[in-house]
Amino acid sequence: MRAHLLAQLVCLGRHTLTGLLTTNGQLHRDWSADYRLYSRQRIDAAALFGSIRRGAQQSLAQEEALTVAMDDSILRKSGRHIPGVGYRRDPLSPPFHVNFVRGMRFVQLSALVHQADGFCRMIPIDFQQAPLPVRPARNASPEQQQQYKAALAAANINCLGLERVQTLRQQLNEDPAARARHLRVVVDGRFTNAKLLKNLPANTTLIGRIRRDAKLFLLPQGQAATGRKRLYGQAAPTPEGLLSDPSLEFQRVQAQLGARNCQFRVKVLGPLRALQAGGSQNLQLLVIAPLGYRLRKGSKLLYRQPAFLICTDPTLSIQALLQSYLWRWDIEVNFRDQKTLLGIGEAQVRNPHSVQAQPALAVAAYGLLLLAAAQANLKALSHPKWRPDSEPKRLSTASLINLLRHELWNASIKEPFTHFRSDPSDDHNPQKLQPLLRSALFYAAA
Repeated sequence: MRAHLLAQLVCLGRHTLTGLLTTNGQLHRDWSADYRLYSRQRIDAAALFGSIRRGAQQSLAQEEALTVAMDDSILRKSGRHIPGVGYRRDPLSPPFHVNFVRGMRFVQLSALVHQADGFCRMIPIDFQQAPLPVRPARNASPEQQQQYKAALAAANINCLGLERVQTLRQQLNEDPAARARHLRVVVDGRFTNAKLLKNLPANTTLIGRIRRDAKLFLLPQGQAATGRKRLYGQAAPTPEGLLSDPSLEFQRVQAQLGARNCQFRVKVLGPLRALQAGGSQNLQLLVIAPLGYRLRKGSKLLYRQPAFLICTDPTLSIQALLQSYLWRWDIEVNFRDQKTLLGIGEAQVRNPHSVQAQPALAVAAYGLLLLAAAQANLKALSHPKWRPDSEPKRLSTASLINLLRHELWNASIKEPFTHFRSDPSDDHNPQKLQPLLRSALFYAAA
């Protein structure tokens, strides 16, 4: 398993099991044990992610909440006999034409980590497959149709998201060092619904986006002596209406966005209650005005879209609420790195256990890499001459992988490369490269 974790990070080709074996130098050995590592359930992914979570908690202050971002993603697969693969809505399709792709759906949780250099990063601490049941044939019996509908409702992505949040809260409660730590979950509009809002575990706060036309209500002022208790009071303005309401002024809040601090104009309203979605849950509404930006210096000022957030903790400060949501973007960066750099989902496995275990191990390797980078004060390798000398504020995943390859392979490289750093005069042309291999035409003529 350790060999696979390292090979998943430093593999130069496609990240299939054959590619991992080739990276480990096992190209001419028996590979059956490597496949049984996944198919026989010999990997405890929960233990791997648990160690990453405990490492993330060590970077937090004693009273600081554990901020976790949750989102789902699709790993594209073309095989028709892979468990859990089916047609899914393509999130990259344009809004005027919905496209479908074949793939597997996963739910990921990423936790906030404070790095040694002062910046923050989200690292994955959970990765769970979210398959859908197989649709029965058209001539299936009514009992089979009812079973399929029940299984489809149980496999809803929101049900799985709630299960992962409850599992994480239970893991924190079982850990004596994290039992009293508050859990703050940040989600997008997909998970901001009644399933999560009404069933959140104790000592947990949810922050998510809502529709601009969501129906919100103030708290009831008084209760009748008889009859049912009132859950909703007078109708509150919609999030879009609050944004354009001139009677309530904007507040300026400073938050960290990447490597710089930005000023945001926000409006706050609460405590509120959402119709049907929140029930008796008290909410706080935060409206973020669009940010202005210029494509270049002196160009026309453009604006982004506004954001509408709700929080299940009406007493949470505006700055903490806004900053927690800005940190959520790092989970999108995690998905991009996992698919483009680490080749998550490229392994050609069909066993039901391998389909879940192999991507989970690859994501755990990615999380261990980011955790090690957060705990160590690293510096990037020397840049080539065409790159500027200014160092980035936070090392990218590609830079971390290059550092890891340098540590693993530097001792094996015997030939020095000092001639690549020579400084010839301006009027001297560089020496042409003379390849040692003869061309195929030479051998064909011979």
